[in-house]
Amino acid sequence: MKSNWILAAAAVALLAVGTAAAHEGPDLDRLGDRIDRKLDRRGDRIEHHADRRGDRIDRRLDRAANRAERNDRPHLAKQLDRRGDRIDRQLDRRGHRAERRLDRRGDRINQRLDRHSRRQQ
Repeated sequence: MKSNWILAAAAVALLAVGTAAAHEGPDLDRLGDRIDRKLDRRGDRIEHHADRRGDRIDRRLDRAANRAERNDRPHLAKQLDRRGDRIDRQLDRRGHRAERRLDRRGDRINQRLDRHSRRQQ
């Protein structure tokens, strides 16, 4: 009879601990860090993609400029060369902007989850 009371008390204690753990929810601090890292990686990928695209367009226009140079059209060669450089710079800036935007977004989400986590404690 005494052992039944001990078993019942142990079951109630386990139930109370399990209920408390279920109400805590996920660790918001780690969730914010994970989201921040994910958005950082996405920004890096976008920047890298825009950078490679700008380089590819610049190389293509450089080859066209060399062909124009060989065909005695120096004015066209200079135009094509400058155009390739301009497009390359535009795509570089666009990639940097996208990376910074995603970085700030990750920081804001992380800060918000940190504040929420501190309030819960």
